[in-house]
Amino acid sequence: MKIEDHNKRLQESLKVIEESIEKGIVERQRTIGFSISAACSDMFEILLHKKDLISPGFMIKHERFNSQNKIKEKFPFDFPRKEETIKLISEIEKMRNPLCYGKPQKEDSIKKVIENFNKLKEIFKEEINE
Repeated sequence: MKIEDHNKRLQESLKVIEESIEKGIVERQRTIGFSISAACSDMFEILLHKKDLISPGFMIKHERFNSQNKIKEKFPFDFPRKEETIKLISEIEKMRNPLCYGKPQKEDSIKKVIENFNKLKEIFKEEINE
């Protein structure tokens, strides 16, 4: 997928996340889980495309971040802040299924996912604007 397409999808996810936070994170936990997961994948793909580390046909699947072996296999290349970036995405993805499919989560758990996502967004902005 082209970077422009990822950017459009990312903007859509960011808007949905913002609207969900405004409406109430506990009431919108499922939407937050799906949208943050999608946004993470789009940001990561944009970052890797900008660094010329992946081809346009490369697809990042969120479930890869649940396995350290898959992470090492699919992302063997280095880039600035790799360890921090992957750690944040992995922590977010660990909460994806409980948020999307599980029982209502505690507000603190949802806030932690949002906090990790905000940290990831900062890394993304810094690395893309180099």
